[in-house]
Amino acid sequence: MRNSSKTAEPLADLAIDYVELYVENLDSSAFQWVDRYAFGIVGSGGSAEHRSLALRHGEITLVLTQATSDRHPASAYVLSHGDGVADIALRTADVRAAFAAAVANGAGVHRQPARHTGDGPSVTAAVRGFGDVIHTLVQRVPDAGPGLPAGFVPTDGQERPDGPSAEAGLAEVGLLDIDHIAVCLGSGGLGPAVAYYQQALGFRDVFAEHIVVGAQAMHSRVVQSPSGTVTLTLIEPDDTALPGQIDEFLKSHQGSGVQHLAFSSHDAVGSVRALSDRGVTFLSTPDAYYDLLGERIGLSPRRLADLRATGVLADEDHDGQLFQIFTASTHPRHTLFYEVIERQGAQTFGSANIKALYEAVELERTGQRDFRR
Repeated sequence: MRNSSKTAEPLADLAIDYVELYVENLDSSAFQWVDRYAFGIVGSGGSAEHRSLALRHGEITLVLTQATSDRHPASAYVLSHGDGVADIALRTADVRAAFAAAVANGAGVHRQPARHTGDGPSVTAAVRGFGDVIHTLVQRVPDAGPGLPAGFVPTDGQERPDGPSAEAGLAEVGLLDIDHIAVCLGSGGLGPAVAYYQQALGFRDVFAEHIVVGAQAMHSRVVQSPSGTVTLTLIEPDDTALPGQIDEFLKSHQGSGVQHLAFSSHDAVGSVRALSDRGVTFLSTPDAYYDLLGERIGLSPRRLADLRATGVLADEDHDGQLFQIFTASTHPRHTLFYEVIERQGAQTFGSANIKALYEAVELERTGQRDFRR
């Protein structure tokens, strides 16, 4: 499907502004992000119906929101899904034009454009995404750096729940930005979701994969914003195979939703070591994988040893190499986890690693794998 110029032009600059998670316990969730992932608290917001904190690491801004009233949407969201991603906010130079183009081409309206005063965004609006996830459209002062949602009060960015500065941990962990967001969809939902993002938001359909893990299988397609800075990996179960981890996600999450956020790093091995020291648990990889890896990809003995020691997987394409690893899920429903990914020129998504990564998740799910710390 070709994107019309009418759709693509107002939406050509879309980029991730922040990701908002609805959580059951704001203080506990914030502590985990600050203590384990070295995020700093950079802002706070709230009302009679909710409390929110904004956290940042590198260019990544996460907003955590806890409902304090049944009237706030976070209340019903957490009851249905548990903690999870509720809003992938997209920055654009002209919210009104982007909103009009998206709605004209089939986007569902969630919130009409509104102007704001203060240090936050000047205009916001919101359209539907997938499941219970929305996309807030955010307009800020041109060339401004990372900002806060409307109505937030900034802090110094170095707060920790237990007092000390997070600056040292930020440098050690070294996360950069959100590389991609993986989404689980119900059977039959993949094609319509791809068509929706193409038609309504001007995304491109850039990659497709059929992944087989034992007796189960899944279909995956990647859509990307015209700017190339917003990437969604959309996954649905293959209903001709046995039920597996995607089916389990959909059951536990009670519908479509975000399965994982992938954080980019200049040095995946270094990030994994620093995060492990802070208590983050990663999925491990059999030694046999690394016995074969050296034959498949040109790696120095030292590099191969570092990958083996940390469980980081490697792949390459025509443009370069790729290194990636999943965290073990700490979600009570095991429906949300994270990825660390390093790109040394590679533009694709680790086709040779996708199966290995999902095999690792499957072994975690079935209790057959130890975790790396």
